[in-house]
Amino acid sequence: MQQDIREILFSQQQIAEAVRRLGAEISRDYGGKKLMLVSVLKGAVVFLADLMREIKIPCSIDFMSVSSYGAGAKSSGVVKIVKDLDIPLEGLDVLIVEDILDSGRTLNYIIGLLESRGPSSIKVCTLFDKPDSREVPVTADYSGLLVPDEFIVGYGLDYNEKYRNLPYAGILRPEVYSSNN
Repeated sequence: MQQDIREILFSQQQIAEAVRRLGAEISRDYGGKKLMLVSVLKGAVVFLADLMREIKIPCSIDFMSVSSYGAGAKSSGVVKIVKDLDIPLEGLDVLIVEDILDSGRTLNYIIGLLESRGPSSIKVCTLFDKPDSREVPVTADYSGLLVPDEFIVGYGLDYNEKYRNLPYAGILRPEVYSSNN
């Protein structure tokens, strides 16, 4: 896997520092509220596991899985719910936990869907923010690290279900994904 990485963007230590900072901010802002962390599978599960250990207030978690990529490197633009939430959101303060905020199309869809379920509030926390790729006006309320408009893998982010287990975030060599599209 290492040979497929062009450049390491963020080390394991840099990611851990960003997660600690986000956990402290969320703990401060959600004190006394009914915090529900909604993780978008599969990529955000690594981030969620580390983030929830840094949150020092009570919180619940739930998962949803959506697909907009398939096996390609570019989003198809069509969002499909693969797994919906198990817990009703009425009266909860929902924090959507995302691995990366890229085009914003998928997250925009998820926000609209969850707003219709009556939560007290909805905010977004992303570990990696890629504003140069934004196609719809979605912003994160909590953002860990700014990334360039490159294909990023590692720390939960994948290409074709590979590289999620890298402990760092790196730029995937273009020849790895361009030959498959």
